[in-house]
Amino acid sequence: MTLHELKPNPGSTHYKKRVGRGTSSGTGKTSGRGQKGQNSRSGGGVRLGFEGGQTPLFKRLPKKGFTNPFRKEFAIVNLDDLNGYEAGTIISPEVLLNDRVINKKLSGVKILGKGKLEVKLTVRAHKFSASAKKAIEDAGGVVEVI
Repeated sequence: MTLHELKPNPGSTHYKKRVGRGTSSGTGKTSGRGQKGQNSRSGGGVRLGFEGGQTPLFKRLPKKGFTNPFRKEFAIVNLDDLNGYEAGTIISPEVLLNDRVINKKLSGVKILGKGKLEVKLTVRAHKFSASAKKAIEDAGGVVEVI
């Protein structure tokens, strides 16, 4: 079988109904929209979620939650991500951004302790988890909080 022999399964495709093409077509004159009313008019119909004047579901449900506008979100870097650097390198948010370890700085960079660090590094970041701090110092590196 080749591409030009492919066909859809019988009965799976239908022709689009061409409305408003004369009285003998079966969908002439009013084009299958009935006589009068909101849905027969051009641009007619109701908006999404409209329930005919009944209070819609989204208004019946209780309000819940809160979004803190002052929330700080940090770019996350795991110890695994730092193993690619040479020993003695100074790691800063700018270096991580240039090497595409992080996409953007956000409110700062936080180093987490997932994985094992095998290189001696000087790491400068805004925040460190306790396990990351311990792992960097155990590898002979230096932790600097910006």
